[in-house]
Amino acid sequence: MLKGVVTSVAAVLVTAGCGLVGGHEQAAKVSITPANGTSGSRPDLPIVVTASTGRLGDVAVQGGGARIAGAFDAAHRQWKSSRTLTPATRYTVRATAKAGGKTTTATSAFQTLTPKQTFSVADITPMPNETIGVGMPLIVKFSRPVYNQADVERALHVTSDKPAEGAWRWFGRQEVVYRTKEYWQPHQTVRLTADMAGIRGAKDTYGTKDYARSFTIGDSHISDVDVQSHRMTVQVDGRTVKTTPISAGKGGQRKYTTTNGVHAVMGKHSPVTMTSGWEGVTDKSDPNYYSLTVYQAVQISSSGEYVHSAPWSVGSQGHENVSHGCVNAPPAFAKWFYNLSRRGDIVKVSGTDRELEPTNGYGYWQLSWTDWLKGSALH
Repeated sequence: MLKGVVTSVAAVLVTAGCGLVGGHEQAAKVSITPANGTSGSRPDLPIVVTASTGRLGDVAVQGGGARIAGAFDAAHRQWKSSRTLTPATRYTVRATAKAGGKTTTATSAFQTLTPKQTFSVADITPMPNETIGVGMPLIVKFSRPVYNQADVERALHVTSDKPAEGAWRWFGRQEVVYRTKEYWQPHQTVRLTADMAGIRGAKDTYGTKDYARSFTIGDSHISDVDVQSHRMTVQVDGRTVKTTPISAGKGGQRKYTTTNGVHAVMGKHSPVTMTSGWEGVTDKSDPNYYSLTVYQAVQISSSGEYVHSAPWSVGSQGHENVSHGCVNAPPAFAKWFYNLSRRGDIVKVSGTDRELEPTNGYGYWQLSWTDWLKGSALH
């Protein structure tokens, strides 16, 4: 129990009907927790209405301008609210019960606590109403570290027009990612709701508001990059639409090797200036120094890999891998692919000995479904 929080004692409020003696049936008795007049009630604990005799009829809970939903047990002897409450908010409860043909009405008015600290959703990826690819994860970042991760995870709900199995996985205390077991089905809407109001994220720390966002899954864009054969093939909704020669990382060193595995497009930019600074080479007189302005660059990892236009390596494309790790493509193809691409499109790279890390960009598809579930607070 939190320090300073008033423990709610169930109160019995009977406003209609009296107990009778001599074998006559008594009126229904109704108790409500939190009790009338309670202040400092924990918002993450449910409202409970119980009929110790009789059967509950209507239960209405109002607070913060909204009605709070709940559910009865099978016997209609108990009702519980189905979600958390908003901190620092006054609530009213009105419940009826019936016994022996008589109706009892009970009421309670109480106040939820004002938290010492609050936490919020700091960022949601994708953007509102963004059209995304079939491999796009949903990423939620929080303003403070979350220690009650199971409670927070239960408050996150994902629905889609075309149902899919999916789960959340935590990466640290402030980021949780939702991934489906298989790719999203194309051409549908996905909705995320985060019912954070009243969720206890850590000691003395509560959420104060809810969040909602929807996205559109567009066409299925799945590309295969074969580093050994120097070819890239693009499928749209399962049909092959383009094949092109490419040149991938030249290898020899890990940093020059294109990462192997399932990538999801992170974004696209044109132009992008690529320099050797990422490998510590900043001296222009160093033979390993370079600075290139690259066009039609589609990013596939956070370690600096792109599929991009490379007119300087056209002679090697289809025959030899000469890049520093990116996928070099002919200018005409690169322009087409750039216009086609959206975040969450899948680019699968095969034929190298450097595996894409699950935390490199949107490399989450590198984890098996079994391993993905291990990172869920709800398993």
